[in-house]
Amino acid sequence: MHRLETQIEIDAPVERVWALLIDFPSHSRWNPFVRSIEGTLEVGQSLKVFIQPPGANGMQFRPSVLAVEPNRELRWKGKLLLPGLFDGEHYFRLEGKPGGGLTFRQGEVFSGLLVPFFRRSLNGATKQGFVAMNEAIKREAEKP
Repeated sequence: MHRLETQIEIDAPVERVWALLIDFPSHSRWNPFVRSIEGTLEVGQSLKVFIQPPGANGMQFRPSVLAVEPNRELRWKGKLLLPGLFDGEHYFRLEGKPGGGLTFRQGEVFSGLLVPFFRRSLNGATKQGFVAMNEAIKREAEKP
């Protein structure tokens, strides 16, 4: 198992950040990492997601939605070919702060037989992609 987590402070209402996150058609405009998402945002549904980490080839996968808690959490789980080879449970968490704004957390828990072979790329390009997306959603959410 391997875990990645990133976070960023955003000075915007939680509702604004959530709206950006679930506005799938807008991702191609502002998101440098998750370039597109298609599908219905409901637990149990399958999405079609295309990611492109910095300096790496893009990859398309079809994760299943595990959690949709408006203004709090979006979580999905994807797999490479067969369950147990290389699975990833990805999450976005929005944690409102008492004075306003929020902490935006993005992370993933990777499991499966192939994870040790991908560890370097996960800690490199994949983590850079998370950070790039976090910075982009912050810029977009904080626009006047």
